Amino acid sequence: MPFSSMFLQNFFKPKLTAMSLAHLTCPTKSWSSAVTAYRRLHNLYPRTQSRNLLTGFVFSCYASSSSSSSSSSSVVVRRSRNAASTFSSPQFYQHNLGYGRFAYDEYASEESDCEVQSSSKQLGSSTLDNVEDWQWKLTTLLRRKDEQEMVSREKKDRRDFEQLSALATRMGLHCRQYDRVVVFSKVPLPNYRSDLDSKRPQREVVLPFGLQKEVNSHLRAHLARKAVNKENLHNAYPASNVGQSQLIDEGLEEQEVSSTKSVIAERILQRRSLQMRNKQQDWQESLEGQKMLDFRKSLPSHEARETLLHAISQNQVVVVSGETGCGKTTQLPQYILESEIEASRGAACSIICTQPRRISAIAVAERVAAERGEEIGESVGYKVRLEGMRGRDTRLLFCTTGILLRRLLVDRNLKGVTHVFIDEIHERGMNEDFLLIVLKDLLPRRPELKLILMSATLNAELFASYFGGAPAIHVPGFTYPVRNYFLENILETTGYRLTPYNQIDNYGQDKLWKMQKQGLRKRKTQIASAVEEALMVADFREYSPRVRESLSCWNPDSIGFNLIENVLCHICRKERPGAVLVFMTGWDDINSLKQQLEAHPLLGDPSKVLLLACHGSMSSAEQKLIFNKPEDGVRKIVLATNMAETSITINDVVFVVDCGKAKETSYDALNNTPCLLPSWISKASARQRKGRAGRVQPGECYHLYPRCVHDAFADYQLPELLRTPLQSLCLQIKSLQLGSISEFLAKALQPPEPLSVQNAVEYLKMIEALDEKENLTVLGRHLSMLPVEPKLGKMLIYGAIFNCLDPIMTIVAGLSVRDPFLMPFDKKDLAESAKAQFSARGFSDHLALVRAFDGWKNAEREQSGYEYCWRNFLSTQTLRAIDSLKKQFQYLLKDIGLVENFESCNICSHDEHLVRSVICAGLFPGICSVVNKERSISLKTMEDGSALLHSNSVNAQEARIPFPWLVFNEKIKVNSVFLRDSTGVSDSVVLLFGGNVSSGGLDGHMKMLGGYMEFFMKPELATMYLSIKKELGALVQKKLSNPKLDIKSHNELLTAVRLLVSEDRCEGRFVFGRQMPTSAKNFEKEIQLGSKNVGGSNAKSHLQTLLARAGHQPPSYKTKELKNNKFRSTVMFNGLDFVGQPRGSKKEAEKDAAAEALTWLTGDSQSSQKTVEYMSAILKKSKKNQNQNQEHSSTRWR
Repeated sequence: MPFSSMFLQNFFKPKLTAMSLAHLTCPTKSWSSAVTAYRRLHNLYPRTQSRNLLTGFVFSCYASSSSSSSSSSSVVVRRSRNAASTFSSPQFYQHNLGYGRFAYDEYASEESDCEVQSSSKQLGSSTLDNVEDWQWKLTTLLRRKDEQEMVSREKKDRRDFEQLSALATRMGLHCRQYDRVVVFSKVPLPNYRSDLDSKRPQREVVLPFGLQKEVNSHLRAHLARKAVNKENLHNAYPASNVGQSQLIDEGLEEQEVSSTKSVIAERILQRRSLQMRNKQQDWQESLEGQKMLDFRKSLPSHEARETLLHAISQNQVVVVSGETGCGKTTQLPQYILESEIEASRGAACSIICTQPRRISAIAVAERVAAERGEEIGESVGYKVRLEGMRGRDTRLLFCTTGILLRRLLVDRNLKGVTHVFIDEIHERGMNEDFLLIVLKDLLPRRPELKLILMSATLNAELFASYFGGAPAIHVPGFTYPVRNYFLENILETTGYRLTPYNQIDNYGQDKLWKMQKQGLRKRKTQIASAVEEALMVADFREYSPRVRESLSCWNPDSIGFNLIENVLCHICRKERPGAVLVFMTGWDDINSLKQQLEAHPLLGDPSKVLLLACHGSMSSAEQKLIFNKPEDGVRKIVLATNMAETSITINDVVFVVDCGKAKETSYDALNNTPCLLPSWISKASARQRKGRAGRVQPGECYHLYPRCVHDAFADYQLPELLRTPLQSLCLQIKSLQLGSISEFLAKALQPPEPLSVQNAVEYLKMIEALDEKENLTVLGRHLSMLPVEPKLGKMLIYGAIFNCLDPIMTIVAGLSVRDPFLMPFDKKDLAESAKAQFSARGFSDHLALVRAFDGWKNAEREQSGYEYCWRNFLSTQTLRAIDSLKKQFQYLLKDIGLVENFESCNICSHDEHLVRSVICAGLFPGICSVVNKERSISLKTMEDGSALLHSNSVNAQEARIPFPWLVFNEKIKVNSVFLRDSTGVSDSVVLLFGGNVSSGGLDGHMKMLGGYMEFFMKPELATMYLSIKKELGALVQKKLSNPKLDIKSHNELLTAVRLLVSEDRCEGRFVFGRQMPTSAKNFEKEIQLGSKNVGGSNAKSHLQTLLARAGHQPPSYKTKELKNNKFRSTVMFNGLDFVGQPRGSKKEAEKDAAAEALTWLTGDSQSSQKTVEYMSAILKKSKKNQNQNQEHSSTRWR
């Protein structure tokens, strides 16, 4: 080491150590001064030898600076883990809101907000100094691996936010301002941080007089009965080993019997195999069989038949890709079945072929059965949700992917299955990707099982490599030539002209907001931004000026209802006969366009055009109508979503109209917000849509977007696993006992991001489907067997348990389908008043739906359903879909054993308060606080902060909502977050039927959602709530474990619950900024400070400080003027009154009353032990204080 460095180190080391210690106790210079000193020393010391010493110096300076009253610094360093450091730090602040940035916190005073603004010249100078200081702070943050973020509450940092944000971006950091807080972080920051919100919900809970006493009496009766029953049960069933030995003996006998049965079963299989072979030969030799065989031989897949069968016999996994029309879906499973039957193994063969959609499974199964000369349900069958056709001899089963996953729940090894086909694997649905992981783990355990993956696109190599280099076979497709027309060609051919006005899609004027969104926008949408660059470089010079003018005002966000109408008119008038398939994005678009076309003189003429719709929510019978051939001279037009891209074939389709978009779920894991929005399709999807027109003869495809936009499409769609919430998938992983969720999903073809997985796991824990160790609970096992979202499944289960099933099924079905309420623009007032009648000022969209549906069912019985819907602005088709789905729910609940008698499950359906509670149990944690202001209503959610009510909600029409909370199912994000549907609930409903409740730092303080929601109440009331919630949870667990349990045996508990949820008048109020005491030492210190100043000039402020630290509201003063021109004041807090001595002014009288209160609180002694005892008497509220509260009932508990 050079002499100069040695000298400096020896010289500065003791001085710096002394400075470090001094800075912890004495006021120091500003942070800027410390940084300047650091820089000077840094230039003198070599970095490698001075890092520890200088780091200790700088952070010591910082610690003292932050504690100095003159500086009032409010920078908070958040650490990602507890790492060793060179300075003493406070206890790390732990919160559980899932941000992944946990550390300690230091709160500075808000005095800096009162600073006087200086001149512009001084402001500019201070800004430069502030930016320079922060450059050094952020450099330190980057160097320290154990730190995750810095938080500042200083006014100057908010003032210079733009400059600081730009600085952070240049340094590779993230910066965001939350109200009065600025955060710098190494990881992306969400739009809202509830842990930094000083006005997150804090609620004082108050019950009507006498209600608590009545509820407590029922609770005590329940607990007494429970104790007696437990003792009787223990005496009635002593422990015994006999049952176990009997089971073992029976098991041995069963093994001997099973070996005998296996020989008999093998002979039966041989006989059935021979019967199947003879039947197949008879069909193939028949005249009709020969004709069908000739047709099948004309398909391209027939040429590859032997190649395919050989590859499948030699390999466990085979990947087959084939273009539209090659016959892979219908022929490949048949080839295997036929070869097994010919080899006399038909009865032992079991083939499962999955399809992504119900209609695909049904249509393909019927087609294959027809090709085999059989009725559906013989050797070929299908199984979809709550519907199926299969028999004893079924050897080829077509089913949806979900059906196979449900079978894996009870048969993890797929016993007896010989071949599994997964069709349309290129769509990358979430269930398909999940199934790939499961089957990849299953194959080593079942070496005889064959897996065949079928894709309609040429990305088979991706799947082949996933299965360790499995062979990939390509089958050439056969389609007739299809001519492409892009937007520029359509405009040139038809002469149609685009303007900014004729591109606004007409949604029947019942959705004004959708029409307004299509107008001029301040910001470009994702749809428009995705193709902006392609349009800028496009060259349309070869087209006419009229076409170029139209293209210049083309709106990418529009579906193009008027353009579609024009194209359909062109086809009907000038093109040859043939059906038309129009691809739309969703039900709203299909329904609105259908109404517009029905009003057209040509397209709405039933003698010339047959208009049909095809959507996943429609019944199978309605979907099958699209396959029927119309009468001669009638052109069939089918409006469908992307479900018509693959698997199903409408044989007479010659023309395809492609809007180029599809509704796709996207998920923002950082803000935990899913969105269902239209997006551009991929090139592979565009090719599939085009292929629909060339299945039976040459066709034409009209793309309603320019060619340059098509060229900008992605090659393939983003997998659903990467763009959707994962709650249902994680539930299935645990139900299949596949180990750790994160480890399992890491095996996926393209694993989802860890934050998405973490959000899903936390949600399932929150709704009590998983325990803290990520194991499936009893509730979780039942939820995994219901093919609905976990929250809706929980609502169904609770509805069955609490015997109010029918209205809950209506609500769940309505949330699964669509909103049946219509809002025509020209009759919006009438429609809103009709909906308000169903609401009946119940402040619930869900209960309004129940009343509307029940009214429609009554009208249907009197043959006046259509009139009822017309009068009340309701959709008949949606109500029928809800009715159909309710019947499916009945079968599902009966299937899993939760329901036996539906009459007994509806004895409490009339209890609106109980139904409201079950709604809360299902939709929680979808909850927001409600604060009624003079002219508005303030709503706040945990993920988004401020929110608004959607205009179609019944609560949006209310000037005041008497409930403190709203639970909601769906929120949509445009510029702000809107709650589409909501139901008002009371404090008691949330505490009993919401998520987990934990005790806070004080008696009577309870927390939910990791501390985001806080409740304050009398300690004995909090004890009662916790006891009832515990008993209620135990009752639910018993009912789930034993569905035959009659909950009427717990009548006292149910009476207590129903009393609370029905009689709670929401008389409490929201309070904000209530602080909890930090520790006993700090508490004792504050009391000592107060005792030293009893009777002093600042007695009022010390009293207020003590109460605030104890978590109570500030005291109130009541001052009266006496006859001798003096004043006497009474201070009131926590149900206590203290009267001071008469004084000459109001101010002095209040100070004297405060001094009296402080004297009592401190026990009139300097002993800290006695002081703490007195203060604990307030916090724990002894019986003496409770009696005083009852005597002073006019004073509200604080």
